[in-house]
Amino acid sequence: MITLEKEKSITEILAEADMAISKGKLLFPTDGNSIDLGKWVTIKKYCTLFGIKDTQVVSNWIKRGVIPPENVQEIEELNGLKLIRAIDYKN
Repeated sequence: MITLEKEKSITEILAEADMAISKGKLLFPTDGNSIDLGKWVTIKKYCTLFGIKDTQVVSNWIKRGVIPPENVQEIEELNGLKLIRAIDYKN
């Protein structure tokens, strides 16, 4: 049996681990950088968030530059999945 007198209790360690896992779920590592998945979304998720009925509209915005290139990230590790910064580009 392990006795933890001056050290953290198992409950505290597990709580810290849970917090770290939660934070980790919001970050996606790519090319040595992290993407905060709370700020970047897929095209489909963007359409859901901002009430756009067709994903092709957003794809066209990317092609035409309505969505600036710095607000688009393509993740090669996920078959070229495009993520866009979750801000309203319509207004």
